[in-house]
Amino acid sequence: MNKLRRVALALLPLVLLGVAAWVLHRELSTLKGGEVKAGLSAIPPRRIVLALLITGVNYLALTLYDVLSLRHVGRKLPYRRVGFTSFIGYAFGHNVGMSFLSGGSVRYRLYSAEGLSALDVAQVATFNACTFWSGLLAVAGTALVVGSGAASFLHLSPGVSRALGLGMLALLAAYLAACAWVRRPLRVRDVEVRLPRPTLAVAQLAVSCLDWALAALVLWVLLPADAGVSLPGLVALFAMAQLAGIASQVPGGLGVFESIILAALSPHVPAPLVLGTLLVYRVVYYLLPFTVAVVLLAIHEARLHRHHLGRVVRATRDAFAPVVPWVASAAAFVAGAVLLFSGATPTVPERLSFLRDLVPLPLMEASHLLGSLVGLALLVLAQGLQRRLDGAFVLTEVALVAGAVFSLVKGVDYEEAALLLVLALALVPFRSRFHRRASLLEDVFSPGWLLATGAVVAASVGLGLFAYRHVAYSHDLWWEFTFSGDAPRFMRATVGVLGAGLVFGVAALLRPASARNRPPDAAALARVRPLVAHSPESAAYLALVGDKSLLFSEQGSAFLMYGVSGRSWVSMGDPVGPECEATELAWHFQALADRHEGQACFYQVGARTLPRYLDLGLSLLKLGEEATVPLADFCLEGPERRGLRHAVRRLERDGLTFEVLPPEAVPPLLPELKAISDAWLAEKHTREKGFSLGYFSERYLEEGPVAVVRRDGSLLGFANVWAPEVKDELSLDLMRYHPWCPHGVMDFLFVSLMLWGRQQGYARFNLGMAPFSGFEARSLAPLWNRMGAFLFRHGEHFYNFQGLRQYKEKFRPVWAPRFLASPGGLSLPRVLANVSTLVSRGLGGAVAR
Repeated sequence: MNKLRRVALALLPLVLLGVAAWVLHRELSTLKGGEVKAGLSAIPPRRIVLALLITGVNYLALTLYDVLSLRHVGRKLPYRRVGFTSFIGYAFGHNVGMSFLSGGSVRYRLYSAEGLSALDVAQVATFNACTFWSGLLAVAGTALVVGSGAASFLHLSPGVSRALGLGMLALLAAYLAACAWVRRPLRVRDVEVRLPRPTLAVAQLAVSCLDWALAALVLWVLLPADAGVSLPGLVALFAMAQLAGIASQVPGGLGVFESIILAALSPHVPAPLVLGTLLVYRVVYYLLPFTVAVVLLAIHEARLHRHHLGRVVRATRDAFAPVVPWVASAAAFVAGAVLLFSGATPTVPERLSFLRDLVPLPLMEASHLLGSLVGLALLVLAQGLQRRLDGAFVLTEVALVAGAVFSLVKGVDYEEAALLLVLALALVPFRSRFHRRASLLEDVFSPGWLLATGAVVAASVGLGLFAYRHVAYSHDLWWEFTFSGDAPRFMRATVGVLGAGLVFGVAALLRPASARNRPPDAAALARVRPLVAHSPESAAYLALVGDKSLLFSEQGSAFLMYGVSGRSWVSMGDPVGPECEATELAWHFQALADRHEGQACFYQVGARTLPRYLDLGLSLLKLGEEATVPLADFCLEGPERRGLRHAVRRLERDGLTFEVLPPEAVPPLLPELKAISDAWLAEKHTREKGFSLGYFSERYLEEGPVAVVRRDGSLLGFANVWAPEVKDELSLDLMRYHPWCPHGVMDFLFVSLMLWGRQQGYARFNLGMAPFSGFEARSLAPLWNRMGAFLFRHGEHFYNFQGLRQYKEKFRPVWAPRFLASPGGLSLPRVLANVSTLVSRGLGGAVAR
């Protein structure tokens, strides 16, 4: 039983709202444009406003029904709850009919949430019915007894009318007497019914009479002043007409009530005018409160079940979200076509005649033109929606609402307006799907610049209008081409300027905002230094070069460094930090690239993290192999390192010394280091690289230790050292030396740094990557691998691929593959070109050394 009750409570709001929709459709379907127009034109606006105010007071008085009934039942609730429930209950009861059931259902739904039982709600409904009938018996009985004339419209003889009136008053008197004398509850089957106390019964009568008087007063103020009906007479007539409507069991007495009022007033007031007035009365007294009640009930139910509705809305939104941009694009295109076709076809004559007296001709003409322009704009904006641009979304919402307004004003095209508004509302929950910044909204131009430009254009137009104010406008003026035709030239130039501005604005809006490389500032560098120092991979020091943007995780303990070239967003290496945060950061980076209509890729990632990039939907491309030398057993003894041992000892005999300078000792040596670097670049006929390599920068060299080679106190060469505090991996970046240095100086520096690292406790030394090494040239290998193997063997003209591998092999390293994770297919050549541009610090560096 409890389960059935819960199901009924859950379904009741849907049933009530469904009935409400049916009633509104039924009521509105009876309205005719000519009748509404006649009723509105015959009634001064001030009388309609007064009728609305009295209706509000009447519905406020109706809340006293529930106040008295709850007092009788012995339940106490805040007035705001009582008033809310009473208003909705009576709005439904007046329009749906069978007020005891319809209004009682609403009260049960709302009062049960306040703790009232079904029996309590039934007692409230019964008490309200008694209150309603007490007033009706009093008003109608008095009208029949005193012979107000209202009974004649029911075709009753005076005797029958008076007898019927006395019978009504007698029933009322019996009810009041019973309330005064009967103290014991009455039993109806198994239910006990208590009569109200005498004071409550008198209050019932007073509230109900007030209700009837106010309801009749609403109609009275809408009638023409020369209707010849007094307010007391109209109250009596109103009560009799309502009584007949109740007897007919038609919801709201629709038709029966109007027939009696029309028959009574038509001798004094023209029938069309009475019909128009009654129509306005039904809208004011019935439909408007009912519409407000439906909206309030819907809002109440939505708030009551907001958590469930929220889950449903979110699930629905997430299910449709992936296809929303394409669906929205198609819908906007269709909506634009509808507006253009509507502007090219004739307006329905009946709707045009309805508009003639309501809308000025210039406004209707302007709406017709603007509606077509909005249609054209929607066709253009459809492409921006498909590209998920936020600016296209904002403008589409504005265009849809504006198009709906123009559709109504130009020809009461409510079908078009409804279509456009439904589409605008349907797009609202999916705002986040249009996340790519449009260039016009990316502060390409400062607000001050835009304001100044707009002011200049507006001033020029105003100046032209002032200068040619004496020239009479005509359509032929646009096509007047003469030496003295200054005014026509001004008009054409103005249109040209505004048109060019519009085209420029739309073109800029529909272009995704270009991504900007934002080098890290001092605060970002200070934030990333501790993360670099505790990274197990020394390549994290590339974040300190300052040529890459930094993206931090939400927790702040992970980061990645990236650059943007074209549509490629390239992360240098894997995200640095804890595994879970690094993975989340990779997803965030991909979303950030997608927001700018870019493609995320990860350059020189290790084999351990490849599953992460497969989950991201990226393809993997082997770039080469990276060499690392274990330092725990590194030494120069043994036959395999005989060549290194001889070279190092020879240079030691020549007086070369090695030293690792701490960061604080670097600034005084920067001029000498700069001179060495410049000489090295000139001798190699090359330029500085970047992104995956460092370049000479005083700030960058000051970040960490610098290893130097001296002879007799003079600097011969240097290398900046990547030495994380965790002492997992040691490496170096810049390696520069004088051209006249003795042969093998770099071998000396490498070996000395490795020995120093072993003494400091570092586990391995990273020698960097050898491009295209480790590729298979087998016939069944992928095309990229066969191309890489070919370049490795035969590409010495472009780059010393084999020589670099052979040089690093001298240190007996361990080789590990490095990969590029990027979108595959036709995107790959563009990605490779963009990565090359980043590494070469520009397109010029990509085609030159």
